[in-house]
Amino acid sequence: MTVHPSLQNYADAWTHAVESIAELVQPLPEGEWNRATPCPAWSVRDIVSHVIGMECEMLGDPRPIHSLPRDLYHVRSEFARYMEMQVDVRRHHTSPEMTAELEYTMIRRARQLRNENRAPDTPVRAPLGAEQTLELAYRMRAFDTWVHEQDLRVALGKPGNLDSPGAYVTRDCLLEALPKVVAKDAGTPPNSAVVFDVSGPVEFLRTVRVDADGHGSVDGSPSLGPLVTFTTDWETFYRLACGRVRPAAVADRVKVDGDAEAAEAILRVIAVTP
Repeated sequence: MTVHPSLQNYADAWTHAVESIAELVQPLPEGEWNRATPCPAWSVRDIVSHVIGMECEMLGDPRPIHSLPRDLYHVRSEFARYMEMQVDVRRHHTSPEMTAELEYTMIRRARQLRNENRAPDTPVRAPLGAEQTLELAYRMRAFDTWVHEQDLRVALGKPGNLDSPGAYVTRDCLLEALPKVVAKDAGTPPNSAVVFDVSGPVEFLRTVRVDADGHGSVDGSPSLGPLVTFTTDWETFYRLACGRVRPAAVADRVKVDGDAEAAEAILRVIAVTP
């Protein structure tokens, strides 16, 4: 294995999640591929298509030449249009075609990982023609693949892996996004603190602090007088932060202490995935 140490954790998390996806969908009959998932507007087939497409882009494959239908109501931005291309081009693929392409793509990506010798800061392709570092690309693929594994598990009624390696990558990605959510997006007042107390398979307590200039930061120290404290479980937290469920639908699983208006403003913008 030649993967750089700072990439290895992400490579391992991605491998665990994508192999879990393959195990979930391999035995599915044709009709099960059309099941709706918590990922808005995407079916089981759509999610697997997305995973295949994103891994093909990591391999440097050319993007498909394809015209999207005009009636895809959920495609409302250029980013969504970019992501939908790899999905829509496979919407009529059969179950054997889907599993075969997934398996072949996994083999190619595993070979790429084994031979990886680029530095973590190497610039690589990102969506919409942008660039990102190789390390960020690895991190985002681990995050994205784990979240979609969970989408499939919910859709198929097969819960599991809530504490797998990808869960911890996802936790770190979501915590990194919280200062912007709390300070900028929700407009939480300066000189205040918001606590997230999360229990379950992935457990943590984090405080988001908004300084006098309105800038947010996050740390693991408790706050003596927080403006708001959210207490919930890991599954509910990640589903909220990934836009898989609306706050009203899980109100009984999120305990709120403190300023109700500030809490409502935060929950309204807590989803950080596009």
